[in-house]
Amino acid sequence: MVQHHIEACAKVPGMKEILLMGFYQPHEALGRFLVSAQQEFKIPIRYLQEYAALGTGGGIYHFRDQILSGGPEAFFVLNADVCSEFPLQEMLDFWQQHGNVHSFVMLGTTANRTQALNYGCIVANTDTHEVLHYVEKPSTFVSEIINCGIYLFTPAIFQHIGDVFQRNQQELVLCPYLGEESSNGWLRAEVIRLEQDVFTALAGSGKLYVYKTDGFWSQIKSAGSAIYASRLYLNQYSQCHPERLAQNKPGGPIIRGNVYIHPTASVDSTAVLGPNVSIGKGVTVGAGVRVRESIVLHGASLHDHTCVLNTIVGWDSTIGRWARVEGTPSDPNPNDPYAKIDSETLFRDGRLTPSITILGCSVTIPAEVVILNSIVLPHKELSRSYKNQIILEVCAKALCSAEDPHHTSHLKLDTALGILHPSCTTPA
Repeated sequence: MVQHHIEACAKVPGMKEILLMGFYQPHEALGRFLVSAQQEFKIPIRYLQEYAALGTGGGIYHFRDQILSGGPEAFFVLNADVCSEFPLQEMLDFWQQHGNVHSFVMLGTTANRTQALNYGCIVANTDTHEVLHYVEKPSTFVSEIINCGIYLFTPAIFQHIGDVFQRNQQELVLCPYLGEESSNGWLRAEVIRLEQDVFTALAGSGKLYVYKTDGFWSQIKSAGSAIYASRLYLNQYSQCHPERLAQNKPGGPIIRGNVYIHPTASVDSTAVLGPNVSIGKGVTVGAGVRVRESIVLHGASLHDHTCVLNTIVGWDSTIGRWARVEGTPSDPNPNDPYAKIDSETLFRDGRLTPSITILGCSVTIPAEVVILNSIVLPHKELSRSYKNQIILEVCAKALCSAEDPHHTSHLKLDTALGILHPSCTTPA
């Protein structure tokens, strides 16, 4: 997910540095990823760890000295849980055309009237694109233009965030007099939300603008939405980077639609892959295997004649011969051009909501079984078929530590930032 953010930032002329922010403990896997990304994109990349979850605005305010070092003219802020075409250069051009160095730009897109209530809603002047009103997840319809979680800020934004910080501090001082517990973590002054605390106040002030995109955009709030995001990115590759996609060729597997295969993966010539399939590093795909609408992460092994549909196969997992692993897609309405993917609850009416199947890392599926609409925790060796279940039992080795290079659940990146040189119209 984050590599797409980094690639988009690295393409912007004048980009100086990329900062990743989160409050989870960094580990070896993240370190290897950062080194690899720096080598690939030729740009400095650092991870900044928050001491606690500080919110979408609190994190960048806490590290404002790091962001402002070098005197940037502007910087991008990208939420890590979205996928998009990331029209960063277009946002930069839009900002420069307005000629106001103290203005800020947010990326917006169109949603249908019902789903717009699940996002931040933007009311803007149709001529100037100034944001006149902003409401985060309103209870009634406000606007079909929604916030994409991608912003272009100038250093002046820290003045507005600082005002919120000062107000929060004053409220903390008053807590004992109001009978509230001042040590409550939710009352920490540094916890600042850009959407509710900053944008609501900036709307109508002439300092906040929206750049509306017609390109693809989606939130990634669940594993099912990751499959949909993969489809969007693969479709983008077919238009902009066709060389990254696998092609049908003599002696190779049968490719249908958009498929990515890592160069180190071993795929039998009789396998059928696609559409919307991503095969990771070191994956082994045996004879007669069928994979569709799925992500197979590095080191996994699909033995002969397995069938994998609408599934995420975790790192180093194994699926036995003639097994079938299948989930239920949760795609947006294909007949509505403005429909977004819904973040469905895990349970509905006391039952597990049918969704894609997820195999955690180092899961072993035996031969000739069926796994349907299920979630399997890491390091689980199954012995039979399962349907509509969350398989929680784990063996002792599942109690892995943060030092385990394959246990990436210790890290959740909240924000990616791209910092521009003062002369942001010329390459660095």
